[in-house]
Amino acid sequence: MAVDAAVDAGNSLGSVLRSANQLGAAGRRVAKFIDENRQIVLASSAAALGARIGTSDATVLRTVQTLGFASLADLKRAILKSGSISTPADDMRRTLVDLEKATGHALDGILQAHAEGLDVLRSARCRAQMAAAVRVLDGAERIAVFGIGPSAALATYVSTLLARNGRRSRTIGATGSMLADQLLDLAKGDVLLILAYGRLYREVKAVFAEAKALGLPNVLVTEADDTPLAKLADVCVAIPRGRPGQVALHGATLVGLEALVLSLAAARPEAALASLDNLNRLRRSTEVQTKTAK
Repeated sequence: MAVDAAVDAGNSLGSVLRSANQLGAAGRRVAKFIDENRQIVLASSAAALGARIGTSDATVLRTVQTLGFASLADLKRAILKSGSISTPADDMRRTLVDLEKATGHALDGILQAHAEGLDVLRSARCRAQMAAAVRVLDGAERIAVFGIGPSAALATYVSTLLARNGRRSRTIGATGSMLADQLLDLAKGDVLLILAYGRLYREVKAVFAEAKALGLPNVLVTEADDTPLAKLADVCVAIPRGRPGQVALHGATLVGLEALVLSLAAARPEAALASLDNLNRLRRSTEVQTKTAK
C-alpha cells in the first residue's frame, strides 16, 4: 500500500498505524511509538528510533514497510501531509514532564540535551557534512543567510561573523510577500546558507526555488538529513535542536554555525585577518568621534 493509498482512501494516518494486526509484538511496539511520537519520528533515523524503542533499526524499517510505506522517508512525508505534528506548547509540556521525572531541575536536563547535540557535532557523519558545507560556501562571492522566526536571530549573527571574517554576506529573513524583495537581490556568485526545520513552509520553498532558478548552490542546516526538506539541499548539515519531541534548543546549532564560520576563516586567513584589522580601525574611529562629541 502506497502512502497516498493509505492516507487518501478514507483512512487517517493514525488508523493506518493502529490497524497493523499483521505485525508481531516488536512491530506493534514500533507502530505504537510512531503513532504517539510523530515529531520524534520526523527528526530521527531508523537507528535512533530503534534505540529509543528498544529494538533494531531493521525492525523499525520492516515495520514501516509492513504498514505500507516504501521507506522511513515515505512515512515522514505522510506525517507532514497529515498535519498531525505537535505544537510548541505540546513540546514544552513533554519537556517539563521529563525534567521533573529526571531531576526536578531544568538545568541538568538542558545541559544533557546540549551535550547530546555536541556529541552529534563530533560524529564522523556530521564532520563530513560540515566539510562539504565549507567547500560549497568557500566558493561564494557572497553568502546569503536565510532564517525566519527564531532562526532569524541566528542568521543575523552568522552574517555578522562572516563579514567580520572577510566574507561578503547578507541576511534573508522576510516572510510573506516581502520575501520577494529580498530574493530579488540574489545573483550569480551567491551561495545560500539556509536555516530551516520541520515542514516545507512557503518561504523556504520560495528560497529553494529561486536558488534553483538562478543556479545558486545551497547549504541547509536542519535537524535531520532524511526529510523532504533535506532532499532539496545541495549539502545538508544535520544538527539536532535539543531532544526530538521536546522544546527546541539552539545551542548545538549555534556551535555548528560558529564552526562553519571559523572553518571559512581558516580557508582564507589573510582575508579574515585583514577584515578584523579593518574592523578594529573602524571601532577606534567610532570611539574617537564619540569622545570628541562629548
